[in-house]
Amino acid sequence: MSIISIIYFFVVMWGLGFTSSSFLKNADNFLERNLMRLGIGLGSFILLSIILNLLHIPLSWWVFLLIAAAYPAYWFSKNYSKLSFRFKLTKSNLAIFVVLGFFIFSLFMYAEGAFKYPWLEDDDPWFHAIGAKYISIEKTAFTPIPGEKVFGYVDPYPPSYDIIMGVMLQTNDSVNWTLKFFNALIISLGIIFFYFFANLFIGDRNKALFAAFVLTVIPSYLSHFIWSHSLVPTLYFPVFYSMLMISKDKRWVLPSSVLVAAVLMATPTQAVKFGFFLLIFLGIKMLVEKRFLLYETLSGFFGLLLSLLWWGHAALRWGGISAIASLTGGAKARDASGNVVSTVVQGPLDFIRNIFDPLSGSATRPYTFEDFFIAKSQNMINNPIGWGVFITILVAVAVVGMILLFRRYIKEEKWAIITLALFVYTFLGVNGARLPVGLFAFRFWMLLAIPASLLASEGAWILSSYSKKIGIGKVLLFAILVIGLLFTSGIQKYNVNTAYWFSSGLNPQQALQGEGLIWLSNLPKDNWFGHVHL
Repeated sequence: MSIISIIYFFVVMWGLGFTSSSFLKNADNFLERNLMRLGIGLGSFILLSIILNLLHIPLSWWVFLLIAAAYPAYWFSKNYSKLSFRFKLTKSNLAIFVVLGFFIFSLFMYAEGAFKYPWLEDDDPWFHAIGAKYISIEKTAFTPIPGEKVFGYVDPYPPSYDIIMGVMLQTNDSVNWTLKFFNALIISLGIIFFYFFANLFIGDRNKALFAAFVLTVIPSYLSHFIWSHSLVPTLYFPVFYSMLMISKDKRWVLPSSVLVAAVLMATPTQAVKFGFFLLIFLGIKMLVEKRFLLYETLSGFFGLLLSLLWWGHAALRWGGISAIASLTGGAKARDASGNVVSTVVQGPLDFIRNIFDPLSGSATRPYTFEDFFIAKSQNMINNPIGWGVFITILVAVAVVGMILLFRRYIKEEKWAIITLALFVYTFLGVNGARLPVGLFAFRFWMLLAIPASLLASEGAWILSSYSKKIGIGKVLLFAILVIGLLFTSGIQKYNVNTAYWFSSGLNPQQALQGEGLIWLSNLPKDNWFGHVHL
């Protein structure tokens, strides 16, 4: 473990988040204010890295550190005499400490599984390792051979994930450790960001806390698989947190725009999914609140414009939209048996037709009720599926309850109507293989987990309102729910993420006997700051 790398990550992300939000009306709670700065800083880091890359400024660790530390250092030099810190163990702070416990558990689970073996699993992590290594040495995300796609996930593919890993790699001597640890860290930070978003969205701390617990244990919310998609859901929550904060200070449109751009520059297909997610969120919110959300809409528009810093420039360098579609699509149309029938993407139309094919995606298939209801200890490693018995029941209770009491919800619980709309969208996305069009259905599972967690929380509260009638106290009811969630979802998720995963073409028995890819652990490590032993 590289303590310096971990400290560097938090200093840079917090510094960028502080710079981006210190001039705004922030949350009153000290912990919320500073923890959310990590999420804002993560999105700011992505946009900053793209700008530096376009300007041909080296993507060096010290460049990011100087930029991240400059304004905080200035601010503290001017205000240090006015600073005072008084901590009180309030209910709000206690809830945050519980969420930090969820974060620690999540990080431990993902890290334990990732470091259980010395190799990188499957294919994507190896491509990201190559991209991160290249960026760490060359300090650029542009391809070394103009006009030729050299790396799987760097140029013209948006290099946000590999830039993060490449810069972190400059502060230690191990590609393997960097990818495994920071991938687990980024995913786990999403639990914290989700809680603050949910608290602001729902307006109920206890419901938000329960929803955060559900997101922690729901099997379909990511695994420790190393790929750029790990970055996307984590960024969702700072995006929508920032948009909700616009109602308190219109200047939040600035960090909100930056965060929208960061999501759009994470992966091509997830950018499309996020676009629909954002449109539904804002559209339904405007309908139920009966007002036009000008600044929230502007933040989405400005974010789209900012994302052109990468996509627009890439199109110019690579010969237009057709070339970009061909080089970043990777979509493979498949027949009903799952066989690839077309892998050629000749332009935007082919790209659109292939990615919206109902069977697009390497692991997409029609899902059954059992896939949702029964969480299993053996699952897909890139994007696990399933919820578990208790989560499924709680979601069903929420959906039925909201339909029966629709008028009350649309009047008093508008957030629930918005969540229901997002649930319908992501649920249909997961079941894309059964529809005329799809969009990498198996990758919708991680997004479906977001509204499912919020609805499960509401389902728990609906049940609690009837607890006296069925002779069960609320405390006992929630104790049963927590234990049930752990045994029908949490244990299965833990087992999947702490099991041995193997790489493509690697014989498991050979790996365990010290053969195969395990020999890579004997290679000499890098020298300090990314130079290689020759």
